[in-house]
Amino acid sequence: MTVLKTSLRNFFAHKGRMALSAVAVLLSVAFVSGTLVFTDTMNTTFDKLFASTASDVTVSPKGAAGNDETPQSGRPEALPASLVERVRKVEGVKDAQGSVTSLSVTVVDARNENVGPTGGAPTIAVNWSPYELRSVELASGHEPRGPTDVVVDAGTAEKHHLRIGDTLRTIAVTGDHTAKISGIVEFKVTNPGATVVYFDTATAQRELLGKEGLFTQVMVDAEPGVGDDALKKDVAAALGADAKDYKLHTAAEVADAGREDIAGFLDVMKYAMLGFAGIAFLVGIFLIVNTFSMLVAQRTREIGLMRAIGADRRQVNRSVLVEALLLGLVGSVAGVAAGVGLAVGLMKIMSSMGMELSTRDLTVAWTTPAVGLALGIVVTVLAAYVPARRAGKVSPMAALRDAGTPADGKAGRVRGAIGIVLTGAGAAALVAAARAAEAGPGSLWLGLGVVLTLLGFVVVGPLLAGGVVRALGVVVLRIFGPVGRMAERNALRNPRRTGATAAALMIGLALVAGLSVVGSSMVASATEELDRSVGADFIVRSGTGQPIVPQAQAALERTPSLDHVTEYKWVDARITDPRGKTTKAGLAATDPTYLKDLRRETTAGTLADAYGKDAMSVGSDYAAEHGVKVGDVLTVALTGGDTVKLKVAAITADTGQVDKGAMYTDVSTVVRHLPAERVPNSLLVLASAKDGRETAAYEALKDALAPYPQYKVSNQADYKEELQNQVGQLLNIVYGLLALAIVVAVLGVVNTLALSVVERTREIGLMRAIGLSRRQLRRMIRLESVVIALFGALLGLGLGMGWGTAAQKLLALEGLGVLEIPWPTIVTVFVGSAFVGLFAALVPAFRAGRMNVLGAIASE
Repeated sequence: MTVLKTSLRNFFAHKGRMALSAVAVLLSVAFVSGTLVFTDTMNTTFDKLFASTASDVTVSPKGAAGNDETPQSGRPEALPASLVERVRKVEGVKDAQGSVTSLSVTVVDARNENVGPTGGAPTIAVNWSPYELRSVELASGHEPRGPTDVVVDAGTAEKHHLRIGDTLRTIAVTGDHTAKISGIVEFKVTNPGATVVYFDTATAQRELLGKEGLFTQVMVDAEPGVGDDALKKDVAAALGADAKDYKLHTAAEVADAGREDIAGFLDVMKYAMLGFAGIAFLVGIFLIVNTFSMLVAQRTREIGLMRAIGADRRQVNRSVLVEALLLGLVGSVAGVAAGVGLAVGLMKIMSSMGMELSTRDLTVAWTTPAVGLALGIVVTVLAAYVPARRAGKVSPMAALRDAGTPADGKAGRVRGAIGIVLTGAGAAALVAAARAAEAGPGSLWLGLGVVLTLLGFVVVGPLLAGGVVRALGVVVLRIFGPVGRMAERNALRNPRRTGATAAALMIGLALVAGLSVVGSSMVASATEELDRSVGADFIVRSGTGQPIVPQAQAALERTPSLDHVTEYKWVDARITDPRGKTTKAGLAATDPTYLKDLRRETTAGTLADAYGKDAMSVGSDYAAEHGVKVGDVLTVALTGGDTVKLKVAAITADTGQVDKGAMYTDVSTVVRHLPAERVPNSLLVLASAKDGRETAAYEALKDALAPYPQYKVSNQADYKEELQNQVGQLLNIVYGLLALAIVVAVLGVVNTLALSVVERTREIGLMRAIGLSRRQLRRMIRLESVVIALFGALLGLGLGMGWGTAAQKLLALEGLGVLEIPWPTIVTVFVGSAFVGLFAALVPAFRAGRMNVLGAIASE
């Protein structure tokens, strides 16, 4: 009980310092809790959606694409309408409804603006049926009653200011269809951002599938008491031999497939955020260790007195750990609450990007606070363990010494030796990663090198502090005269503390530098590859990966000032090599002019010969793995078409980034061996202008595609800028998340300076008494903070550039062969670190300047 009272008294006596450490715990726990709440909410949202839209059993064509996939032809796989009646007669079936659904559409308003989502959600066109009323209800207007009517969801109507009577044009591979909005529906559950339009059944069949009498799915409901699995078996039995042509799924299987479709996105986001939480925890550990180490040092005399009156080591140790437990508890409770707020903020951000998430589905499972509290408390107590042990070792004789005696300025030889060994081993691992011949082993070496060098720099930091701080002092501090020299000596007074404080900042900046090097190298490599390989003047493609519809393709081919237009189609196939081994692969079916648009090196044969009748090329990696050489014949089973024999006419070098591993054949080869309705549309189109007509052709292409806003025309300069922007946006998101770790590091600097000021109270009073002004005192503390921040920045940026360089050398195996050091970013971050140091010193410097001189001299 006495230990608890002592701990509580000490905790509240230093509540200001504890608050800064608590913020570190808060941010770390908030990341973890926010991630769990966000992913749980996403799962809840989609579970409700799947539950409201899935029938007991769904029948779909065998070759139908997945939930989030677009058919290569742009035309959904269909089944005959007669199947609906066959299924409806099966025993145990309550009702069966035919459904027409297409994700291969674009919807534009009267201003020719795309009303589809800007994020990853799809635009969906469906037929209006009683089945749809399970998930939506008419908010205004009426259902579609003919080809001139279309119904739209309320979210899309609100976002794009659509009203009943407005015109919408639906662009599909079968043509363009214009109708007026007759009704607006609201979802009964959260719609995660999709744009949904509804047509009457005949119009949906005609405009989306090309003719009436077809559906994409049959939705089957069971009689009461009939289980989904039993119904599935009964329907399959009733279909008999025809069942092989269809896929049957229960509601649970449809929901599982839907969850699997979004699992990749959720996992990437979840583990990325948990990674940043780990970084924040790691940085927070330094802050907590520093806080308790300094508090223990300042209470040396007090602890000595406690030992002198009978407290044993265990009680002193326990007293410090109880303080840490209280700190972890307070920070973790606040962190869990902040995590819920963070999750809501993420939902708002996702909504702005096109994925609507309602706070009505906010899910806080009991495991979230449990995990958050456990992590926060355990990490805090572990971080305080070493200072607690140090406190337990204080002898009763310490009561006779001054409190806050500075620690020895020399880092221990053993610590230095361990740090050097770790850093050397890490550097060797990074070199091994850079020289790796394969990406898999190289990635392991890179990960090992990052961990070892980080640990090595943390351990060896105090040893480096003396030399680096002195060097920085010559450049930065000496110009401030005696005040600068005092700031330098204060930073050198306790190298272990300076090293630990700088290490917190070092971690965040190392990651910033490493990612900057990788990002800049990616852009530089892609730019060089474009300059070297791409001969086409223009690239036309959809940002959502949708194929180019025939009417847009025709408009492209009619464009004046063009020398040629090249189609690029992709066909799934199963390819059997001469050894009899079959693998899934894809053929890039292009026009022969592709040879002008993309310069590909060959290791054998001539690529032009691959465009002859029933010929193809393969990549060098495939050829080596399967023992294929020029002249060999491969058996190619085209998905949905014929099985043909194609002769290998060329082997392309699998180097660079553009079309690495692609197998080429002529478009005419694919057209001959696929039914007309299964011939895929172009994924992209390449075009080149006639000599001297580049500007005219560029503008003409834009004008030709103006009615189709889902497609973008890019010249090579546009494409390079897009690559740079995409990488830049990704890095900005990462930098934003890393900024929170840097915030924790700044709190560490603030805490160190604040406790250092308290530790030097008497010294400050004496300096003020002999003539040091308040302004000089504040400047001294600010300069001390700046040099600590610059020390951390030097270590972090140097370490990060090492990581980034090793990563780039490893990525060179995948074609990213250019190393680009973003010096403007590195210099900006380094200079910005000085301002971080200035900011961190504001409060400690202000408090030091307000000290009463006589009171400071009298303090002990």
